[in-house]
Amino acid sequence: MSILAESLRHWQQEPVELTRRVDPWPAEAFAGLIGVPPPDADGPLPPLWHWFTLLEHPATAEIGADGHPAAGPFLPPIPGRRRMFAGGRLRQDAPIPVGARLSARSSLAGVTLKAGRTGELAFVTVRHELTADGVPVGVEEQDIVYRSAPHGAAARPVDRAETGGPDPDGAWRLTVAADPVLLFRFSALTYNGHRIHYDRPYATEVEGHPDLVVHGPLLALLALELPRVNAPDRVVRRFEYRLVRPAFAPARIVSAGRLEGSAVDVSVGAAGAEPSLTAKIELA
Repeated sequence: MSILAESLRHWQQEPVELTRRVDPWPAEAFAGLIGVPPPDADGPLPPLWHWFTLLEHPATAEIGADGHPAAGPFLPPIPGRRRMFAGGRLRQDAPIPVGARLSARSSLAGVTLKAGRTGELAFVTVRHELTADGVPVGVEEQDIVYRSAPHGAAARPVDRAETGGPDPDGAWRLTVAADPVLLFRFSALTYNGHRIHYDRPYATEVEGHPDLVVHGPLLALLALELPRVNAPDRVVRRFEYRLVRPAFAPARIVSAGRLEGSAVDVSVGAAGAEPSLTAKIELA
């Protein structure tokens, strides 16, 4: 039996619930971070912007060497654990009003072992059932991929995305300059301590990346900006996205898509490189 399979054989996780009040400040802060209009103060949150509300705040003593909590809900007991965001899905049934009391009931939806280029991978899916002031507003699932690495050993380097290709083609386009300052500020806004996003020596020498890694959730949010900015009268009902390769900073990140009927196919990645994220958005 493999190390990952043995580690996960008896792992179970009971559902947990987190409740927070939706404050307008994080939404205003994120809008300023990427240079887009903020949502109306008395209006609903844009899709997935509830991420800035439903934050956990572990104590410093609970943080592991990689900057993530060493233990906690939905963190598998994998030796030398390495973590990357792999994708997710959102079904939005109703808007989340600013000022609402937002709750998420989170549960373990599945664990799958797969063989990857760098070895065996464990894909963990966490399901979040969302309510605002007691009313169901949607369901979100997040896929997180884990792999183990020998203690104290550097991970195998991850190749940069191929350069020289065209920018993603689409009628809608948004460009954001992802530099170390932006990555650091996004980490702070989301209370994300993973060192691959702001600690270049750790990212390159320990986890084996060629440079700082652009946050997967940031790429997903940039995909959702396309209909918000270009079709503000349309409502996002479903969003499905997949991280196919890392994007590294500094880079000009391009989110591009094309509306066809009620669907938007989106790609997000560094300009001149293969996309890092692909997504499909369904509009009402």
